[in-house]
Amino acid sequence: MDNGAIADNFDLLAKLMDINGENYFKTKTCAIAAFNIEKLPMQLKDTPREKLFTIKGIGDSVGKKVIELLDTGKLEVLSEYISNTPPGVIEMLNIKGIGPKKINTIWKQMEIESLGELLYACNENRLTLFKGFGEKTQKNVREAIEFYFSNQGHFLYAQLDEIYPQIENYLKKLFSADKVKITGAYRRQELTIEELEFVIAATNENIKPKFETAQPPELVEENEDNLLYKLKNGLKLRLFTGKQNITERQFLTTGSKEFTDEFQKAFPSIKYTVGESDESVFAAAKIPYILPCLRETAAIIEKAKTNKLPKLIQTEDVCSIIHSHSNWSDGSNTLEEMANECIKRGLEYLVISDHSQTAFYAKGLKEDRIREQHNQIDALNKQFALQPSSRLERNSGGQAQPSPKSSGGHAFKIFKSIESDILYDGSLDYPEAVLKTFDLVIASVHSNLKMNEEKAMTRLIKAIENPYTTILGHMTGRLLLSRNGYPVDHKKIIEACAANHVVIELNAHPRRLDI
Repeated sequence: MDNGAIADNFDLLAKLMDINGENYFKTKTCAIAAFNIEKLPMQLKDTPREKLFTIKGIGDSVGKKVIELLDTGKLEVLSEYISNTPPGVIEMLNIKGIGPKKINTIWKQMEIESLGELLYACNENRLTLFKGFGEKTQKNVREAIEFYFSNQGHFLYAQLDEIYPQIENYLKKLFSADKVKITGAYRRQELTIEELEFVIAATNENIKPKFETAQPPELVEENEDNLLYKLKNGLKLRLFTGKQNITERQFLTTGSKEFTDEFQKAFPSIKYTVGESDESVFAAAKIPYILPCLRETAAIIEKAKTNKLPKLIQTEDVCSIIHSHSNWSDGSNTLEEMANECIKRGLEYLVISDHSQTAFYAKGLKEDRIREQHNQIDALNKQFALQPSSRLERNSGGQAQPSPKSSGGHAFKIFKSIESDILYDGSLDYPEAVLKTFDLVIASVHSNLKMNEEKAMTRLIKAIENPYTTILGHMTGRLLLSRNGYPVDHKKIIEACAANHVVIELNAHPRRLDI
């Protein structure tokens, strides 16, 4: 069990103790333990047991629980709290806007034990009768529950990227590799996915017995030419079945209906060659291959006909890490560790952009700590300057290698940056004297996210017009499957950024992908 899993156990224990109205100091001890363990530079599982109790933040009580987790994989006291707390009450921890203390009120005073009951109570305006629940809180809770319910069974693409190989290999073992092809939303790399879809060259009658195992997945739906199963983790698995040409079936189920209808209209006599990849379909149509991720609209077909398909960003195009947090704020690694990893991966530079002072919850940097960090960056850059290096590129296997393009080479460099909070009035959270010490500034909204479009636009435009803003971070503030972004006029934001020479971030975090 790694530190992350141990910290998760302590975090859940602290929340359940709070929900059950336990002593504040006991609850706080577990919460602090969770925070400290997650930030440790070494793994507790690799630490001698007698040394556990000497680690800062781990006392006798916490140390014994850590050992119990390492030895048994569970905490008896946590299991007791889980068994004594209704499952629906625990599920409330997934709803933004209600922490453990509010959940305690909902459970103990309102006598509500499920999200369905809580949503009903919101619709009846009952929450406002209790201390700490005003109309605004009730509205937010209702919207959060509705959003939560609407996304049950949905997964981030990045989550399925880890699961997909296992399912594909399993299906290929059952039906042979040449009879299984990935299709649908996952193949198009959609942001969130409800069903993982495959084409199987077999009939329903041949497929269903293969799934009658000791722990069979639930058969949710059966149609003449497809089966829908629900796996234990909640993921739905759609299998397109039947005797239809597998190449044709994969092609027709990969793109959106709009794309597929337009393609069939434009190329009605296309022949689908069995056993070929769908690249052969585009070759037969005499147009460039359209990647699955571009098969959303009809317009892309016209672009292919005129050789105007967009060139997509590839992994090898990435030459630096820009929006990054070190252990100076809420990151896990030191500046030196991050820089060395960048060098190892063949990147050219690192822009360190820790959280700013308003983000106190993330150890945001006050002015004195900014000076300390800049001193460390200067020292590291001097160190890198003494190490001859050439630009590194990655080969097809992802390994770094010297580039033939740069015989002279250059030293790896860390640039000084900050992710400065955009305050409610649109200003940044440092004075000009501090902002000018950075090589560049990323401006992002992290608080007061409940805004209408007018307020959001006023706030963002002011930040964009700040002469020290270099990059606008995660434009809409969204968190996929968790929080909708605030409404913005994208065109006006882009125009404002262009006018003020501000870069718009394409945030690569799998929970944001914003924009």
